[in-house]
Amino acid sequence: MPEITVRIASPVGLHARPASQFVKAAARHGGPVSIARPGADPVDARSMLSVLGLAIGHGEEIVISAEGDNADATLAELSRLVSAPDA
Repeated sequence: MPEITVRIASPVGLHARPASQFVKAAARHGGPVSIARPGADPVDARSMLSVLGLAIGHGEEIVISAEGDNADATLAELSRLVSAPDA
């Protein structure tokens, strides 16, 4: 399963609006997408409660994984969302 490690750029971390945008983008993929802290168990990136439950803050690293035909494009889109200053 392809994966990418990115650093959260949003000043509020992956909370509220940034998390909502991330979850919506992950859900559009149509296949399994997960998010985790490095070395931790992944959670479903398509679940708002699961993503918010990670309580990921500004500057933290996350590992995003995706399966399926367009996994690489999905990882690129999700990476852009969380690593952009206005995410």
